[in-house]
Amino acid sequence: MSPALRRGLWGALLVFLLGYLAISFMVWRHASAALAHPPQRAADVALVLGNRAYRDGKPNPCLTGRVDAGIALSKAGLVQKLVFSGGKDWEDGRIEAEVMERHARAAGYAGPLLLEPRSQTTLENLSMSGPLMQAAGVRSVIVVTEPYHLWRAERLVRGSGFDRMFDVQYAAAPTSCWERWGMVFKGALREPFAIVKNSVHY
Repeated sequence: MSPALRRGLWGALLVFLLGYLAISFMVWRHASAALAHPPQRAADVALVLGNRAYRDGKPNPCLTGRVDAGIALSKAGLVQKLVFSGGKDWEDGRIEAEVMERHARAAGYAGPLLLEPRSQTTLENLSMSGPLMQAAGVRSVIVVTEPYHLWRAERLVRGSGFDRMFDVQYAAAPTSCWERWGMVFKGALREPFAIVKNSVHY
């Protein structure tokens, strides 16, 4: 390999790493702002985005924590109904939306629910839940997910036109996954890659 080519490769790697760090910083800053500014206006529903259903043989706290955040919105009188969006996990075949429903009922939530049990990605959470909510007469939504995931979720909401269908707010769910790993693995490493991947579409 020639010196010029080697320098070019190192330069490209440096640009990539700097870009990755910049995205990580934006995700962290946005996450912190979302945690500091929870929703203030009431909405028809809370749309809880899916995640892996089980981890180490137990319900995944990244998922159940999101459900708990949705329940908290209901208890605060900010939403009238919960919508759970998430399809079949390839690891064990469980349906995320159904796992969320069981957790919500076990946690004492007795209000109305709407399940979207087919989606596999954040974009599909939005695109498949949208028609179900429109059919149910929903006009306003609080999207619930973990802080590190909100920057990408908001971008997908705008790019997909979801915010033209509904009045959208966002709620950051401070799950135990966020508290333990948050910006170390999920936010700093995975989210920038997912954001770049989604930017191909939006």
